[in-house]
Amino acid sequence: MLSTHDEAVAAAGQVAAAWAGGVVERDRAGSSVIPAEALGVLDNSGLLGITVPATDGGPGLGPVTLAEVVRVLAAVDPALAQVPQGHWLLVDVLAVHGSADARKRLFGEVLAGRRIGNALAERGGKHAQDLKTRYAAGVLDGTKYYTTGALTAAWIAVSALDAEGRLTLVFVRRDEAGVTVDTDWNVMGQRATISGTARFEGVPVEPELVVDYAGAFAVPQQLGARAQLVHAAIEAGIAGGALRDTRAYLRERARPSTEAVRAGATSAAGDPHVLHRYGRAAGRVRAAEALLADSARTLDGIGLVPADAEAAARGSLAVAAAKAFASEVAVETASELFALCGTSAVDERWDLHRHWRNARTHSVHDPIDWKYHHLGAYELGDVLPPNHGQL
Repeated sequence: MLSTHDEAVAAAGQVAAAWAGGVVERDRAGSSVIPAEALGVLDNSGLLGITVPATDGGPGLGPVTLAEVVRVLAAVDPALAQVPQGHWLLVDVLAVHGSADARKRLFGEVLAGRRIGNALAERGGKHAQDLKTRYAAGVLDGTKYYTTGALTAAWIAVSALDAEGRLTLVFVRRDEAGVTVDTDWNVMGQRATISGTARFEGVPVEPELVVDYAGAFAVPQQLGARAQLVHAAIEAGIAGGALRDTRAYLRERARPSTEAVRAGATSAAGDPHVLHRYGRAAGRVRAAEALLADSARTLDGIGLVPADAEAAARGSLAVAAAKAFASEVAVETASELFALCGTSAVDERWDLHRHWRNARTHSVHDPIDWKYHHLGAYELGDVLPPNHGQL
């Protein structure tokens, strides 16, 4: 078991190194090839259990470690780095709201390298929480989409309304009768997440594996902030990966433009405008990484169960700032790559456009304008942000 921050970050580096050689092929294949082998490396790394509380047999590592682990993974393959995003959220949910039986059962699975996928979102409703999935009389029925991680998981957590219309979270085995997960995921970026449709038809549910999910948001909470921290780390990782590949291309492949040669440059990396724009991009990537780390430290200080609504707001707003800024920087850096590297960089053999496609796809996970709105409302009017999971 990984027991320290340094051990977890080192393990993330090893997983990222194992992923690096196949990232372009996975991006090109999309949902036509399930990345089971690459995800197996993650599942066997010990990283799935890093946030399991010490009282439940885990190392109890916190947001600072989690953010850095995800950033390291996402700098190489942000699609695969997103696969366990729901897993770590669900570990947090169980830690705070799971029964003793549920924690013993599922944390034992997690510490053994068995991943939990999510089935929380649906299509076709009037809004994100207009759920049609139902859990009643010990049976689950419904259809979900954006089920990141579910296809290759051992367990799936499914949000559903119970017989009284109350929001619950139901944990079922991926291979349980009545569970099917499709590969109907056809998007421009984050393609290897394969976040398609999952169907649950008359799936039997063990009562001890049902969590009152509505209750999680009836009190001040940090579940949403910690979930968003992982998304912020993915964006910071994409930005760092795009900057890394920009640097490598400028140093190894790019030729100076005619104007740069006339100005005395002997390489693309010696072009004064390239130096300026690369330096600006590098500064903004470092700022995004620093803001991510700062927000993680804020969450660490607050804890998984905040003392009050003010503490919960501080955590949510810190992560909102990190997520909004990192989303902008990732898209900018991935686009700037081509302005700096020139025409040859658009050659399909390099697949460098995956950085922009991944950044743009992931950045619209939830609107960053609302994050800035809540930050402004708090700073200017002392208005606490809403106590929900997607600030």
